[in-house]
Amino acid sequence: MNIQQLEYILAVDTYRHFAKAAEYCRVTQPTLSMMIQKLEDELGVKLFDRNTQPITPTAAGRKVIDQARVVLHQASLIKDIVNEEEQSLKGTFRLAVLPTIAPYLLPRFFQQVSGKYPELDIRILEMQTAPTMKALMNGEIDAAIIANQPTEMQLQGDLLFYEQFFAYVARNESIFKKELVRTADISDERLWLLDEGHCFRDQLMRFCQMERVKLHQAAYRLGSLETFMRMVESGNGITFIPELATHQLSEKQKELVRPFAIPKPTREIVWVTRKDFIRHKIAGILIECIKNSVPKEMRTLQAGLRVV
Repeated sequence: MNIQQLEYILAVDTYRHFAKAAEYCRVTQPTLSMMIQKLEDELGVKLFDRNTQPITPTAAGRKVIDQARVVLHQASLIKDIVNEEEQSLKGTFRLAVLPTIAPYLLPRFFQQVSGKYPELDIRILEMQTAPTMKALMNGEIDAAIIANQPTEMQLQGDLLFYEQFFAYVARNESIFKKELVRTADISDERLWLLDEGHCFRDQLMRFCQMERVKLHQAAYRLGSLETFMRMVESGNGITFIPELATHQLSEKQKELVRPFAIPKPTREIVWVTRKDFIRHKIAGILIECIKNSVPKEMRTLQAGLRVV
């Protein structure tokens, strides 16, 4: 049994297809299949049911794969320990960012980091909260930027900044004439929201005390904030946008932005890692660049804001 064989079985588990797993591992399919077969022979069990499509792990295979993930994560920490001792920035750093954060935050700091630290290979993945937490705990990513403090015991969070929610209102909506938006003004029949599973949606649903969203949500699911903004600009309904998004708007678009009345709904933007995280040198660089990239007032919870 060796590390390479464990990497192969994790790839098959991820892609549920031997050819795709081989492509990911940059080996031929016969090579990958042979190495997995040798591992199965050594262990005396079948790890995958090859008669199903897509391929699925056997009951014993599931347990072996789960343990292999732990072993590979622990093995990766050895290199991290050495790099950290040498204060090295070499190697790949995998950072997951929520889709409601990435388009507005990454342009503010990523190019600066890449230019200043060209040897640092940062791989960005856009992921929703639930798969991000799973990927962190499985050691598939190094860190994440999410919109709440983690609740899992294995994880730890460091606050980056606070970000308000704003309403984005079509000109033909009655609340367009108001300077401030109150939750009582919002009718869910006219509201565009992300699909379930996005914490951006969940936080606002709780704050606005809406049990369900009806017509627009049924008509358009799995959208993006940018899509909903275009719908509003065309004269259809209301949506919500994060504070950093307002900094990318034209003067005409800013006319559609309405702040909430006090208390203003606000989210915490948090840097999350496992508690056994080692690469503190890289994390420190990224955290400092992120904090410096946002307006100073966003680094503290201002009066009148409420974290939701």
